[in-house]
Amino acid sequence: MTFREDRIRGILGWWCEPANAVPGAALLHLHGGWFNLGSAAAYRHLVGHIARSGSATAFVPDYRLAPEHPFPAAISDAQATLHGLAGRGIRRIAVTGDSAGGNLALSLLSLAVTDQARGVRPVGAAVFSPVTDLALTGSSWQTRADAEFYFVREQVEELVQAYLSGHDPRDAVASPLYGSFGGLPPIRVHVGDDEVLLDDSRRLVERAVGAGVDARLEVWEGMPHGFIGGIGQLEAAGSALSATGEFLFARLAPSP
Repeated sequence: MTFREDRIRGILGWWCEPANAVPGAALLHLHGGWFNLGSAAAYRHLVGHIARSGSATAFVPDYRLAPEHPFPAAISDAQATLHGLAGRGIRRIAVTGDSAGGNLALSLLSLAVTDQARGVRPVGAAVFSPVTDLALTGSSWQTRADAEFYFVREQVEELVQAYLSGHDPRDAVASPLYGSFGGLPPIRVHVGDDEVLLDDSRRLVERAVGAGVDARLEVWEGMPHGFIGGIGQLEAAGSALSATGEFLFARLAPSP
């Protein structure tokens, strides 16, 4: 695995390049951090594992963060990066993301389907513990509150307010749960059973399946938010990574 910095459409980021990468294909990974935290450099090793599992080169952009850059800065940067990858001749692109990055990945998927003029259509998406509802209406905010140890609702509300800066949390671009699912490519979602974000994943996959999308949900028993980062320590993380790699390779590998 090699790592190198680059700029795509003026957006700094990191390439994660496995030796066995499928030619002509790439992953676009959006990192987590509740839209206020995180960096491509900090997430490049996790993304390296995802890239190697799917035998695909991955790019992680340093999208703009709140509160200095509220909505829609982050999704605009994600969209610009997707178009930049396509502009470099990459024909098969899958999007991945964790937590807030899962939100951006799913919103980007919907935007790409409706943006027919650009002609950039990702072949699929794999997300981990995605934030899909910034209105925070899922029942697991209550039912999993005692199990969640990474953050509490009051903290999240402040981070969401900083990101939205008064924007409607039910805007489909801000919260993919409220979007249109028709025509989306295959989606795979992994989430821990102990997460307050559990219902964000459940409800999104239910709506996607109802719209005819090839969407599947894997709920990992006893796992907390961000469990995918426990590769090498948590059996569930390794299993989720392996399943994700198989899915991504199937989507990105050239047709025989």
